[in-house]
Parts: sequence; C-alpha cells; structure tokens
Amino acid sequence: MLRVEQAIIVEGKYDKIKLASIIDGIIIQTNGYGIFKDKEKVALIKFYAEKTGIIILTDSDSAGFLIRNYIKGIIPNDRITNVYIPDVFGKEKRKSKHSCEGKIGVEGIDKDIILEAFSKAGILSSEGVKRESITRLDFFELGLSGRANSSELRRNLLKKIKLPELLSTQGLLEVVNTIYTREELVDVIAEIKGD
Repeated sequence: MLRVEQAIIVEGKYDKIKLASIIDGIIIQTNGYGIFKDKEKVALIKFYAEKTGIIILTDSDSAGFLIRNYIKGIIPNDRITNVYIPDVFGKEKRKSKHSCEGKIGVEGIDKDIILEAFSKAGILSSEGVKRESITRLDFFELGLSGRANSSELRRNLLKKIKLPELLSTQGLLEVVNTIYTREELVDVIAEIKGD
C-alpha cells in the first residue's frame, strides 16, 4: 500500500473506495460538481492544501478536468500535485453503459495504472506506522460530542486549528485524525478547557 502524506482529492465515493484499497492517506471526495457549492468541503480542501498540500486525481473526461480546474483556481499552485490517469476506453463494472465520452474513470482503472500515475507525478511511498484512529467514542469521552457544552468545545477546537466554525462533527473527526494522535488531542482539549 502506498503511504501518501498529502490529502488526495477525487470526484466520487467509488473513486474514494478504489483509492482506499491502494493508498494509505487522506482521501476527500468532491461529490462531483457538488464541490462548486459546498463551502465546507472547499474549506477542508484549503485546510489540507495549507497543512500538507493536496493531490488532485480526477477522471480524464471533461467533467474531471472541470472539477480539477475549479480546485486549481482556489488553491495556490505550489500546494497542488496533479496526478493524471490515462484515457482508457470502456465501461465501469457497476455501470450498465459507457460514460458520455466512453472513458473509464478512476474507479475503473487498474491498480497498477494508478500507482504508475502517482509515480509519474513524483509521489513516492512514505514508510511509516499507521497510527490508531481517533473515534466517535473518543470524541464523546473528551466532551466533543454528546455533552451539554460539546458544541462550544468543538467551536473552540476549530478556532484553535483555524478551521471554519460550521465544519461538521464528522468533518472535524476526519481532520483531527490527520493532525493529532489521541494523546495529542487529549492534551489540546485539556489546554482548551484550562485543565
């Protein structure tokens, strides 16, 4: 499995599922054209662009390039690595017919072709031990959910790590999993609470 430090931006959930079987790293889906109106997702992508840099991996059709270009318009070029899959014509297994342009998207591309595309973009494996995930139960135990003052504590945490106040609890959970270990999060929460 290829360990990638940057957050990877893909179009849809099937692309994310495919990539998660190959890549160990943060994968964010744009929900296709949904990215154009999703301020929370844009803020999340901007956060990762600043924190780790991002990799854009969209389909090789015109829709994929439209989404890629939109993201390139909101993120500084020096924070983006573009990974391109080749034009492969055919149809994805789960679909009943070919796409408009007849090209297979990320979800249908062979694993080796995807790894080769990452290699061509200069993205090499980063070896490391995968750390234990922070869970919803951890959020509850730390007071970030399910408690009387949880929303205030989440707001203070979001402010501390400079993320939008409207980021959902699930979005916050995804972010803290990339920047903190559980022990580090415990320390940060204690600091916010003044313990």
